[in-house]
Amino acid sequence: MGEGGDGGEENMAAWLLGINNLKVLPYKLPPLGPNDVRLRMKAVGICGTDVHYLKTMRMTHYVVKEPMVIGHECAGVIEELGSEVKSLAVGDRVAVEPGMTCGRCKYCKAGRYNLCDDTKSLGLPPIHGSLANQLVHPADLCYKLPDNVNLEEGAMCEPLSVGVHACRRANINPETNVLIVGAGTIGLVTMFTARAFGSPRIVIADVDEQRLLIAKSLGADEFVKVSPSIEDLDEEVEQIKKAMGSDIDVTFDCAGFSKTMSTALNATRTGGKICLVGMGHNEMTIPLTSAVAAREVDIIGAFRYKETWPLCIELIRSGKIDVKPLITHRFGFSQKEVEEAFEVSARGGNAIKVMFNL
Repeated sequence: MGEGGDGGEENMAAWLLGINNLKVLPYKLPPLGPNDVRLRMKAVGICGTDVHYLKTMRMTHYVVKEPMVIGHECAGVIEELGSEVKSLAVGDRVAVEPGMTCGRCKYCKAGRYNLCDDTKSLGLPPIHGSLANQLVHPADLCYKLPDNVNLEEGAMCEPLSVGVHACRRANINPETNVLIVGAGTIGLVTMFTARAFGSPRIVIADVDEQRLLIAKSLGADEFVKVSPSIEDLDEEVEQIKKAMGSDIDVTFDCAGFSKTMSTALNATRTGGKICLVGMGHNEMTIPLTSAVAAREVDIIGAFRYKETWPLCIELIRSGKIDVKPLITHRFGFSQKEVEEAFEVSARGGNAIKVMFNL
């Protein structure tokens, strides 16, 4: 921590100092490399992982061991260019892809850079994040926004990228009936993307009726309220199948619990596909043999994203996806507002995406 910024201006950032301890303090930017840009951050969203780090200081094997700037869903305006940057200009409004990969490993060379073991990503310990006045980032990870796409929509390209990558992995098309388990932000952007990819029927399930009503208002064909109890599984699966009215070709588990994966395995048709989106519970107890071995239900994972920002921007620009209704709460960047914003995001309820306007 320390002073930083351009021209002596103090660059402030939201530092995660400990459990439930988030402070707006000075942040000295790294030097601008020849292929970097310096951005004035304008919109930064709160992700569930940000809240998880604040509450526990860890996510799976990623542990916050020292003070870290938080945040990774972001967009801003370019204020300075590195000496080799030719594709962008000062004043360009850009959406930011947070993950910086090695470019040399077999996964990067094969185009699956989201699997790179040497990924350094904004807000992923120990890499500092983007909830700050300014950010230095590689230019090739900054995507210029069209005039009719605003900066909040640019920041929403990060969660939307999760849905796009998941739907690509599951090969969603106009013949795919989709079940989505989990009606949080990731479930909703997966729903948007599945519809944009042509899915004719989408059913969504969740334990929270308020979120289900939101999902229905945003385009789900039907919804089913489920319970956390495994004892209700068989009855709920029948309700889900009835709501779909035909075979469930692909299920997206956007929650990652034993119960949600068991629901997916039992509801998905023989020969169908399940996509586990993001990082769920590390260990699950699920009925693998009856579904995967006996019915050849395939399970695939969707980890982060790759080459999604251009499509996300085009889907928003063209009006095929409208992410604006997902932004339910907005805050400024004072100490008080940062604390309030994370409290609202952690409570859930009617809060879907909480956005900072810097």
